[in-house]
Amino acid sequence: MIINETKGRTWHGSVKLADSFFKRFRGLMLVRDVNYALVFVLPAETRANASIHTFFMLSDIDVIWLDSARRVVDFRTARKWHFYTPKNPSKYIIEGPVGLIRALDVEEGDLISWQISGRKQRSVPVKVPLPEGFSFEKGTNGMALTESVGEVKAKGN
Repeated sequence: MIINETKGRTWHGSVKLADSFFKRFRGLMLVRDVNYALVFVLPAETRANASIHTFFMLSDIDVIWLDSARRVVDFRTARKWHFYTPKNPSKYIIEGPVGLIRALDVEEGDLISWQISGRKQRSVPVKVPLPEGFSFEKGTNGMALTESVGEVKAKGN
């Protein structure tokens, strides 16, 4: 979901994150019927880094450029096979289906936020106590752990 916090408008579509070089490189190229938004996290807040092209795009898209404070610095509907540079430096770019800008009622200066869809939480290791009398030490409880295949072969001789 993408939220225009300034106007209290929400777009309830799916949102994905492009936070690596390869995800940003791929973008929405060759995607048929864009039905989700893609949030690009750029390495630096500049106009040059925030330039986009729509070469190899199969449909037009709405594009919103945001500064590091997530304020809109530029927006437009981008046509296929064109090149675009925002008016001001940007740290984030949101690309989505045509109609996204209208649904959020976007204007320059609006504060935009998002929630990534289906993002899996990272697992956190947790110490779990073993039952009393159970050990992973060699030779206890009839259980033995081996260090390597070589150790198993040595014991087999």
